[in-house]
Amino acid sequence: MSDSSPLPPVRLHSEAELARAALSTPLLSRAARLARWAGPDTRVDAGGGLVDEQLPAAVETLGLSGDDAPADASEAWRVAVDTGLVEVVDEDEGTVRAGDDLALLTGGSPQDVLALWLAALETVLADASVPDLEGLADLVDEDGELDLSALDWDPESEAEFLDGVLGNLYLLTAGEDTPGEAPVPLPALAASVIVPSDMGEPTNDVLEQVSDAMMRLDDQFRMLEPVGFVEYQPVDEALMADADEEPAAPVDDTDVSRYGMVRLTPLGLYGMRARLLEAGFEAPAVGDLADKGADALLDGTAAFPPAAAQAETEQWLARRDSLASARELLAAARGSDAGAPLRRLRCQQALSLVGASAEPALREVLDDAELGGLARVWLTEHGAVDVPAPSEAMVYWLTIDTVAAQLAAEGNSEELRALVQGLAQQHSGFFAAVWRVDHPAVADVLEAMGRLHPDKKVAKEARKAAFKARSQQGG
Repeated sequence: MSDSSPLPPVRLHSEAELARAALSTPLLSRAARLARWAGPDTRVDAGGGLVDEQLPAAVETLGLSGDDAPADASEAWRVAVDTGLVEVVDEDEGTVRAGDDLALLTGGSPQDVLALWLAALETVLADASVPDLEGLADLVDEDGELDLSALDWDPESEAEFLDGVLGNLYLLTAGEDTPGEAPVPLPALAASVIVPSDMGEPTNDVLEQVSDAMMRLDDQFRMLEPVGFVEYQPVDEALMADADEEPAAPVDDTDVSRYGMVRLTPLGLYGMRARLLEAGFEAPAVGDLADKGADALLDGTAAFPPAAAQAETEQWLARRDSLASARELLAAARGSDAGAPLRRLRCQQALSLVGASAEPALREVLDDAELGGLARVWLTEHGAVDVPAPSEAMVYWLTIDTVAAQLAAEGNSEELRALVQGLAQQHSGFFAAVWRVDHPAVADVLEAMGRLHPDKKVAKEARKAAFKARSQQGG
């Protein structure tokens, strides 16, 4: 991902809901229990981890069992230390006490709880980027130093790989075409960061890289689930069995879920957005503009997908008087700059959500060259009487403004192609008249119509009209 363009807007749960979810995550709740358990006799090593003698008591406190219990207890303790739920009193003696931040879990604000959860998340993400260190003792050199080169592990590239995967998962969750509730198949997610976008059929080497990436991600997502970041269905262990082993039960090779399925939780979506913002990305959330002015709303939602733009606008309108908001929107929609047509389109969409009480504001701009056309449309759609008919010049101006806005919002979409065809069919002599319209975007719109219209004769007329318009504008 590039941090030069805004990411799709996301819809977040309220901070109160997210804080409750954070408190109920297995990892943070275990860390809190260990922080309350820690006392004068608790001892830690030089790195702040529980000494081996303390692990059985920690495991018992957490009610854990199984082979992974000591590792799970150690991880919970590490989170408790990293988040400030536990503080090391004396590094030489290895003594600890409950940290001041422990009280925030019960007496702090939702923001306090979420800040602690984000700190826990960073600890887990850092751990997830570390390879399996089984047999670590074999990698210690003669001087007692750990030979990282023997691990074939580059910490920076490993962290970048995981960040890239999580960034793509965020995009899939935030996008309107892929509902966030739908889990993403692990092979598709791994391929999204391995397979070049311009590659047709992946080579065997690339497919092997995807397979290796899936196995790394399987381990990493298993680690990220207890902190509440993802919901994860692991890779079916039968797929990782030796080729000469018989499967325990019949398997369906076409079932993609066997290869792992993952999705960000609402808490994970919040956490991922926080990390993106920290990294310098523009990552909007629906509701960010609710307390801003109409100019910020129209500019801010310019690049939003339709559903997100409507949700943002509904929140903005809910805080304001209908008539006053209509006047503010109309004032913000004026302008002759390149972004003005799209602002007016967003204004028109916002006004469609306002009730009949906004009618006086629309009547006030009937004679406005830039707003008179959309005002007539709104009044007619709301059943107003005595709406004056627009002049031919106003009709053409509104047409150019509308197409310019659609171009900015959608590019060369099929909907715009259909609109262009309809305009050319409905208005005889359209191109002969429209190039004279006093609109800054008229030449650009006519050139676009020349590109989009499937009839070569009509497209040629549009290009000729564009040339005349540009000549008229001195371009």
